[in-house]
Amino acid sequence: MSVVATLVVGSDGSTSKESRSAGVSSPEDRKAFLQRRREVDVIIVGGNTARQEPYNRTPVPLIVISRSLVNPVQGNHLALFWNCSPVSAIEKARTLFGEKILIEGGVSMINELLAHSLIDQLELSVTPASGGEDKIDIQQLLSHFTTVKKREESGTVFYSAHN
Repeated sequence: MSVVATLVVGSDGSTSKESRSAGVSSPEDRKAFLQRRREVDVIIVGGNTARQEPYNRTPVPLIVISRSLVNPVQGNHLALFWNCSPVSAIEKARTLFGEKILIEGGVSMINELLAHSLIDQLELSVTPASGGEDKIDIQQLLSHFTTVKKREESGTVFYSAHN
């Protein structure tokens, strides 16, 4: 495992509800998400994600890519703030922390890293939730990968995609 991106969406492609991913998540997604975090060397997020989601505690170092000097993750002593591109952040994080990098950034960060062929694996959860914001085309996102495995658990569909 090298660079893994994780994303949860509702059945209509909503990536958030009331500006948070919790609105489109499910208990099954949350369990998989927390387990994935314990298996990596570092987590990378964008500034907007850090401001909207609860990142005060992470099991591994957290890299927040942001131009802002405002700390959105008060109390997380593992958080670092870098003003750089996602591509540069991957290179620097690999050198400082190791090969196992988890991307929890939004779709724009994931798309930028896909454009540079830097995502080795996508873990996509599709829950029954709907009516949220920032909708994406689920099939278009999965089309970037040659192998897509699908499983369902209690109404949540999990896609594991890699090249």
